[in-house]
Amino acid sequence: YGFQPQPMGQPGGFVVPPVQNQPNMNGAIWMPIPPSIPNCPPGLEYLTQIDKVLIHQQLELLEIVTGFETSNKYEIKNALGQRVYFAAEDTDFLTRNCCGASRPFTIRIVDNLGHEVIRLQRPLRCASCCCPCCLQELEVQAPPGTTVGYVVQNWHICLPKFTIQDEKRTDILKIIGPCIMCRCCEDINFEVKSVDETCAVGRISKQWSGLVQEAFTDTDNFGISFPMDLDVKMKAVMIGACFLIVSLSF
Repeated sequence: YGFQPQPMGQPGGFVVPPVQNQPNMNGAIWMPIPPSIPNCPPGLEYLTQIDKVLIHQQLELLEIVTGFETSNKYEIKNALGQRVYFAAEDTDFLTRNCCGASRPFTIRIVDNLGHEVIRLQRPLRCASCCCPCCLQELEVQAPPGTTVGYVVQNWHICLPKFTIQDEKRTDILKIIGPCIMCRCCEDINFEVKSVDETCAVGRISKQWSGLVQEAFTDTDNFGISFPMDLDVKMKAVMIGACFLIVSLSF
């Protein structure tokens, strides 16, 4: 793991951090590179070794000072705090600030070698319960160009509900959120369940970050838990579901 390539430029203008197995200037430590696994999409080998993912949105000082929405960047870590992936939103200024929570986006997720291993594609759609014919949808590609699944918003008059589908549009899991999103001093949980909604499979949680951060910034922390033996493709789609929930609800 001593090989450390130089940062690689990616579409959208952001720069991928270099591979690190030692702490860098901001203290980040990369998860060691796992061996390749047959029939596993390249770059998703990390997900075979973990049952929990932590997503930390990076603080953007320009956004705090100006009030304008900037291109979001995220660290994706394992339970030990090691960085597994780095994610960055690829949108333009007008799209972010005019379309708001309903904006279309591309999120590129790279590993510690700077390789883009997951791409999230969200088209422009409606998010209102009054318009059930054009609800939100997100496509998950791993690697880019190869679809492994979808996250589809389901119509409900008061609950945020989503369906996780495989690449053939077969329903695999359901996600059900709370009726009231705003809760002080506690986490907000979205339960991941079986298709018939009788069995709990995992959870996507918006974690309480403290009064100051919650009040004055939109930098959020999220946790995703799933079974260790869940198909890595569905783990990748659950990560995509988290980003869709982030953009819609927080």
